[in-house]
This record gives sequence, structure tokens and C-alpha cells, in this order.
Amino acid sequence: MSQFRTPTKKSKYYVPGEVFLTTVHFCRQYPLWVSELAAAPDTSTGISYDRDRVQTSNQGDATADLAMRRQMITRKKELVDDTAREVAGPLDRWLIMGVGNGLTYFQLHDRGIPCGKDLYYDLRQKFYYELSKKI
Repeated sequence: MSQFRTPTKKSKYYVPGEVFLTTVHFCRQYPLWVSELAAAPDTSTGISYDRDRVQTSNQGDATADLAMRRQMITRKKELVDDTAREVAGPLDRWLIMGVGNGLTYFQLHDRGIPCGKDLYYDLRQKFYYELSKKI
């Protein structure tokens, strides 16, 4: 894990240190969410609802639990995706790759990122600022 440079109070995208680290670690879970969504079956399409009857039991419903977990992970993933799209536009996939995997600009440059270092770091700082307001 790389070291973090927290934004200073003079920065236009200032976020308090603990909030910044919470946002960074939230983003670091992104690859886990993607792999979990790919591995877990989507059970929500197999659930049928009856408007006239509601059945409950004291035992847990594994299918419902899995569906709720998938929904929660999907919402978190979409929050990161949407914020990256708002902030970075066509560079959103590079921004997600960087914040999700903890890659520096130079590691992304080796993979072909089509922008300069200053632009990337400015977009990343703005991304953390915007995302911290949403989570």
C-alpha cells in the first residue's frame, strides 16, 4: 500500500485527514466488490413475489441475504463508478484503476494512461473530495 498525502487546508479539495483515509480505504475495496459480484450468483431474478401473500419465518433466508448483499455491494460500486465518471469523464476507468488498486501515476503511465501527472493527481484529489461528501 502506498503512502497517502492528505490534502492541506489550503487545498481547494480539502478533506479532514480521517475522512480522507476512510474514503481511500473505501475505494480500495473496489476490486473485492467486482470479484464478489462476478463470483456470487444473481439470485434476485429467481425470486417471485406474490402481492396477496407474505410469508415470513424465524429462520434466515439465504437467497434473500445474498440478494441484499449483492445490492449493497452494487450500490457501493456504482457510487465509485458514478463519482469517477462525474469527475474524470473519459479518464474514469484510469481513475478507478488508480484509486481501487492503489496505483501511482507512474504505474498507470506504464499501463498507458493518456494524461499528465498533474491532471491525474488533480482529478484524484477532486474524486476523493466528491466521494467523501457522498459516503
